[in-house]
Amino acid sequence: MNSKEFKEKALAWADGFPVCCILDSNSYGSDRFSRYEFLVAAGASAALSVPSGNAFQALQEFRDARPGWLFGFFSYDLKNETEDLTSSHPDPLGFPDLYFFSPQYLVGWRNGQPEVLAGPAGLIDTIRNAPAPLPNTAAVTMSSRLSRAAYLDRVDQLRSSIMAGDIYELNFCQEFFSSEAEINPPSVFQALNTHSPTPFAAYFKLGSRYALCASPERFLCKRGNRLVSQPIKGTAARHAEASQDLAAAERLRHDSKEQAENVMIVDLVRNDLTKSARRGSVQVEELFGIYPFRQVYQMISTVSCEIDPALHPVAAIRHTFPMGSMTGAPKIRAMQLIEEQEVSRRGLYSGAIGYFDPQGDFDFNVVIRSILYNAESKYLSFQVGSAITFAANAGSEYEECLLKASAMAAILNSPLPARG
Repeated sequence: MNSKEFKEKALAWADGFPVCCILDSNSYGSDRFSRYEFLVAAGASAALSVPSGNAFQALQEFRDARPGWLFGFFSYDLKNETEDLTSSHPDPLGFPDLYFFSPQYLVGWRNGQPEVLAGPAGLIDTIRNAPAPLPNTAAVTMSSRLSRAAYLDRVDQLRSSIMAGDIYELNFCQEFFSSEAEINPPSVFQALNTHSPTPFAAYFKLGSRYALCASPERFLCKRGNRLVSQPIKGTAARHAEASQDLAAAERLRHDSKEQAENVMIVDLVRNDLTKSARRGSVQVEELFGIYPFRQVYQMISTVSCEIDPALHPVAAIRHTFPMGSMTGAPKIRAMQLIEEQEVSRRGLYSGAIGYFDPQGDFDFNVVIRSILYNAESKYLSFQVGSAITFAANAGSEYEECLLKASAMAAILNSPLPARG
């Protein structure tokens, strides 16, 4: 059984548990920080679910008591714990602010073979005999929280804040949603992961709540004594014709506006990492790297440091959360304006999903390009955003949002608003 067939079986098997997490790198073999191509964690032998307030300290204590594998997520609204901020928008999805679990069963795939990391030896055969996920046939009718006109107006207000010197970059997001969605989450994730394979894809089930994530972005990982963050800022559409596609990549590579957005966030990440680093060890390993994905090219930079050996790994995450690529700079003021100008609660969107391993390392993505779903209330949501700077054109930023939303809308058979 090849990796694709095994992943399909593992997804169907894991979804039978009240809690599960699947992390898939989709064979992006150039990622030197990943030990497994994918991980499948199912069932909770112990779990931590806490609201913002003392969540990071609770996780630190939970982690100290369980030094093995842990899987979980951080909600964007933990910003209210790391800074003096609030979240006032409604929360129809109902994810906890922080949730982690110690898996009863865990399987990893590497070197073309599955490995049982927790559970009985016969677990592989159990997964191989699982039925395939049922197909998802129903279309979902999505609505937008912001009309195009309202979006353009809010971007212009943010540009006014930039011109006034209040901020110099902000990640502004909008939501598409349905209050009557009925989907089969494993099949939708499988379709999304096939349509838009990315190195930080994730499937997370917590009771009736699901995150179906096709993220291309790493938030933060720890390998040995190193912390690595890989922020994305800069997007260009792919083209079917080869010469047009190469030209699009080259335009992005030399686009001064996109470079300016990227370097602003690189500086922010460097500043965040200094709180966790050995003195003088923060470095930019790569600036303005251009990476191809199925629908888009992305500009990705890599920033790293040596971690302060006296620092708890959970503290390193707290020092950098939320990630700069989804907030802006200066970071605190950007988050204040995000709360003022956006009309939806972010919740798990622009948070992070990932794991801690028995070696004391961790790896977390950025929850973007993700469908979030509450099966009990039938509420389904995905959000998309872009970086607003002084040079931003509101119409172009709106088009970028639609481009980022295209894969999720296609999987749900839901038309997006007309462009232009």
